[in-house]
Amino acid sequence: MDRRYFLKTSGIALGSFGMMAAAPEFLHQFAAAQTTAKGFGKKKVLVTVFMRGAVDGLNMLVPHGDDSYYSLRPSIAVQPPKKTDGAIDLDGHFGLNPTMASLMPLWKSGKLAAITAVGSPDNTRSHFDAQDYMESATPGYKGTRDGWLNRVLQGMPEKDASPFRAVAMTQQLPRAFYGKAESVAMTNLSDFTIKAGLYTADMKGGFEGIYQQNVKDSLGEMGKETFEAVNYLKQANPAQYKPENGAVYPAASFGRSLMQIAQLIKAGVGLEVAFTDTGNEIRWDTHTNQGGGRGQLANYLRTFSDALAAFSTDLGQRMDDVVVLTMSEFGRTARENGSRGTDHGHGNTMFAIGNSVKGGKVYGDFKGLRGDQLNEGRDLAVTTDFRDVFAEVAERHLQAKDIAKIFPNYTTSKTRFKGFLG
Repeated sequence: MDRRYFLKTSGIALGSFGMMAAAPEFLHQFAAAQTTAKGFGKKKVLVTVFMRGAVDGLNMLVPHGDDSYYSLRPSIAVQPPKKTDGAIDLDGHFGLNPTMASLMPLWKSGKLAAITAVGSPDNTRSHFDAQDYMESATPGYKGTRDGWLNRVLQGMPEKDASPFRAVAMTQQLPRAFYGKAESVAMTNLSDFTIKAGLYTADMKGGFEGIYQQNVKDSLGEMGKETFEAVNYLKQANPAQYKPENGAVYPAASFGRSLMQIAQLIKAGVGLEVAFTDTGNEIRWDTHTNQGGGRGQLANYLRTFSDALAAFSTDLGQRMDDVVVLTMSEFGRTARENGSRGTDHGHGNTMFAIGNSVKGGKVYGDFKGLRGDQLNEGRDLAVTTDFRDVFAEVAERHLQAKDIAKIFPNYTTSKTRFKGFLG
């Protein structure tokens, strides 16, 4: 079959979510012939979650075994385990914020790992610069044109690749997706805009606009095919989607984004890399009245955790092929400020979730929170470069080959960082 027919049938028919009765006649014909024609096949999927705004990792992954934590945070520290609003103990030294209890089944089953003291070697305290450096994966250098996830896809070229190979559930294409490999940005499965990499302008008119404006260039045909593909996805009536296994997503935009990523994974439309952030409803930049086991940060962490737990529950055994990686541009100061909040810091925590994750463990080298152990006397020191974590999921999960091209001017390390993937 030619490429367009391939897109119309195998990928999109599987995207019908059981709504085949409402699909065009040729989809019924394809369904009858599925024994001889395969779709995009089983894919490994990486889901990246950006916690924009710099979450306080020390109140998320709580170092309750470090006495300095409590002396530095007299009013906002999360209390030790077994006390009121106390941390949920993980290993005797670290615990989760008590509002993150929904993640504990994943921890206990070895499907959730934490990486502590991870971050950028660049000391910037600018949200904009730090996010740019993390998404380009070239900290300290602003001249990089493409994003690290796009470079992963560039190094894994596919003939007749799915137009939904890389999907961001965001208003705009994230920096991590900039580049020559095509990618899609949407806020939901029915109403979205698309950007085809760094070299194509944002087409506010949707897919029809892309086709009309780019019909003469090399992206025109892809634009038309994607327009056709998404029209069939719309017929799946995403509003009628029912999560499986009793999963309940929180009503926040982050929960809706993860639910729709789960829909795309189940649809078999060729998704390999998904991106989302935690949305405008969750504000990690807690300079004032942050709270400890209760309060604004704790409430945000509840939504964050409940969404991740629902996603894993919804996908069930499909999590064999899925890894979720969370990240934030930098951490926050070890000492609380005069407004009972925290300011821009350095080292932070990432989480990895999936059936292939060697979980139930905190990875990384946590130096401690004494004054002589802190970065510049104020922040958790970075002992794991975030690029080593990125390289782990690119190489071991997505099977990317040329890691040096994905992370230019940096040699990733298997000795500085012990991997969390099986």
